[in-house]
Amino acid sequence: MSGPAKRPALGAMFFVALATVLGGYFTFAAVQGDYGVFRRVQLTAEAEALTAERDRLRQAVARMENLTLRLSDDYLDLDLLDERARATLGLVRGDEIVIR
Repeated sequence: MSGPAKRPALGAMFFVALATVLGGYFTFAAVQGDYGVFRRVQLTAEAEALTAERDRLRQAVARMENLTLRLSDDYLDLDLLDERARATLGLVRGDEIVIR
């Protein structure tokens, strides 16, 4: 005595389809959205690159501050002054040999 097979209600099928679509959307957004996993990895890599550049610039600033101090009126490094004059003006002493 088998009776007619019952078909699932249309409302239940709609609910399952809607839940599946929404779950897929939120999963996609969590992985590739503006605040997703891939964006976080990208921002972390960018932050590391900017930190390395900042450290490199700090070293360059410290070097320039050192050179500026060594050529200031209060403290004059004659070796540095001689080196800068040679590099800038192309000066050579009389007892030196120039090799090109």
